[in-house]
Amino acid sequence: MLEATLQDAQALNVKHTGPKKLDEYFMGAANILYTFGGHGFTVEIMHAMWKPKKYKLVYVYAVLYIFSLTIPSASSMYWAFGDGLLNNFNAFSFLPKTKFRSAAAVAMLMHEFIQFSFCSLPIHLVWEKLLGLHHSRHFYIRAIARIPIVLFLWLISLMFPFFGTINSVVGSLLVSAAVYIIPCLAHMTYYWSFMTRENAIEQPILCRGSWRAMFLVDAFVVLWVTILGVGLGGWASMKNLIQQAHKFGLFSTCFNCPKKP
Repeated sequence: MLEATLQDAQALNVKHTGPKKLDEYFMGAANILYTFGGHGFTVEIMHAMWKPKKYKLVYVYAVLYIFSLTIPSASSMYWAFGDGLLNNFNAFSFLPKTKFRSAAAVAMLMHEFIQFSFCSLPIHLVWEKLLGLHHSRHFYIRAIARIPIVLFLWLISLMFPFFGTINSVVGSLLVSAAVYIIPCLAHMTYYWSFMTRENAIEQPILCRGSWRAMFLVDAFVVLWVTILGVGLGGWASMKNLIQQAHKFGLFSTCFNCPKKP
């Protein structure tokens, strides 16, 4: 996407005024929380299972990875098309038909297949347990049992093809809790007792050994993300999802595609 944007000239009369309404601002804030938390945390968890001592270093690497993944393409798209992206969530529709746009589309499809397998796995496990197949040694039987779930999710995705808007809803309501709120609450709960804090392998570094200051930081993150991400971000994302459904209807043939002359 970055190369496809740089190959094309900046759009005529492009404006960069940013969001003009509160819901646009808070939906953008929720997207930022989702972007810097959602894409990298699976790598951190997977690595922490094998080498817990390197968890913090891997976390930093994951954040740097997100920087390289999202910021260049997002900045170049906003530079080229400006405020037009506020009302059109299909970024591919802005780009000219080039080999770089085609490569970006293929890479996005590959990402969606991998992401679908990862995100739907808990639903498949619950479904298999509900059917009593979770102890089966034959994987093909479990794979056949998962087909109704795949078809149902496929139907939902065809009904609501609002990828960016759904990302905002997932980021504000689910990822914000999973990445920011729950870890901070778990940290506070586990180290609340005096004996646990005394026997902790690692003492707070940034707060100079003060657990009270560490708990204040945790509490601030919980309150700030709950209000900004889950509360206001969730409100803005759900409002936008409803607007998209009313504007384009269900089962849109081509979501936010440019009109043919």
